[in-house]
Amino acid sequence: MTTIWAERALLPDGWAENIQVDLAPDGRIAAIHRGATPDSGAHRVELLLPAMSNLHSHAFQRAMAGLSEARGPHPRDTFWTWRQIMYRFLDHLTPDDVQAIAALVQMEMLEAGYATNVEFHYLHHRPDGGFYDDIAEMAGRIAAAASRTGIGLTLLPVHYQFGGVDRRPLGPGQRRFGTTPDDFIRLLDASEQVLRGLPADAGIGVAPHSLRAVSPEALALCVDLRPGRPLHMHLAEQIPEIDEVQAAYGRRPVEWLLDNHTPDRRWTLIHLTHMTVDETRRLATTGAVAGLCPITESSLGDGIFNATIWQEAGGRLGFGSDSNIRISLIEELRTLEYSQRLRDTARAILAQPERSTGRVILDAGLDGGATAAGRDTGAIREGLWADLCAVSLRNPAMFGRKGDEMLDSLIFAGGEGLVRDVWAAGRHVVRDGRHMDRDGIIADYLTCISGLQERM
Repeated sequence: MTTIWAERALLPDGWAENIQVDLAPDGRIAAIHRGATPDSGAHRVELLLPAMSNLHSHAFQRAMAGLSEARGPHPRDTFWTWRQIMYRFLDHLTPDDVQAIAALVQMEMLEAGYATNVEFHYLHHRPDGGFYDDIAEMAGRIAAAASRTGIGLTLLPVHYQFGGVDRRPLGPGQRRFGTTPDDFIRLLDASEQVLRGLPADAGIGVAPHSLRAVSPEALALCVDLRPGRPLHMHLAEQIPEIDEVQAAYGRRPVEWLLDNHTPDRRWTLIHLTHMTVDETRRLATTGAVAGLCPITESSLGDGIFNATIWQEAGGRLGFGSDSNIRISLIEELRTLEYSQRLRDTARAILAQPERSTGRVILDAGLDGGATAAGRDTGAIREGLWADLCAVSLRNPAMFGRKGDEMLDSLIFAGGEGLVRDVWAAGRHVVRDGRHMDRDGIIADYLTCISGLQERM
């Protein structure tokens, strides 16, 4: 049995000192001992935290980070012009490329302190839209990367049916995504089979892409395909998307969803950057998770999520790295709070009387991330998966801090290298700040990029 001894740890009932955590061979937390003295075989850490789930990722986009910052031919660059660059880029990706890129992304997630990759996976087919011999070929490459990196994986195969709410055919850049409802059922079944080669903590979910890309009938089908498993979709990300849905259905996207479905804790709705106050309050009360990706939302100019009203209404949220332009857990948390400060010209927006800003955000992300991943995680508690993150306290940003001050210093003053160890379902995949296969994964990624440059 693996044993971890921590000087300080964040337990479900608050901060504690001299904690021993025993990890069972199956990857779950077997026991927690308070006031423990470290024995010679224990792995000693300074600060032990639950490790968060990254609830929204498109792994392949990591390889185009930095390629969309020049001004294009359009008078105003937006999400929609960025999307055209993304479409041209993905036409060149092979299955080997996707596997190498996914491995790098998962390694960077682990080194940032995430234990789980919830992959919103829509790159399914050949560049011409034809199926691979195995319809789940690309899903298998994401799973192979997870097998190499040791990250926890929740795979969300995406149903992507149309090019818009008017049911126009998919355009040239979208052909690799496309599925009919029957195709999607086959893809989902085959992807679930792929996961059987991974450890027991891996899981499946369902992802109807968005109201603009999936018909109402297909959305209803997706809701019924895997009862009890996570269901994710993009919602209310862009103003033109909202206008398109309203013109077709007579309702804004959030209004339409609430009038036609019953979102609950199973649902994770990504971005939600353009909601009215009434929509925000109504959706928050359902228990659905708001899947926030503040770095990507900043990069793409999506807008600012209204976290204050969401919080007041009891809404739940979690964090993802989306386009993976930069994978930094603490920066995602920091950017959410800073976006609220810039909008409201005030400070400590999300703090509560009994909990600091950093504590509020971390607690929310742990809870929402666990739900979005459909995973028994989110706390250092007996019986949960041992998803754990050890942070150094002996550095200028953290030294001398106590209680919630440690989280505030980590999130608002911390930089790279503070995460020292990460366990994903008990697998000790990051040691002394480095992933166990860092050099090999980076070498394979550089080979992939060299090949891409030759083909593009």
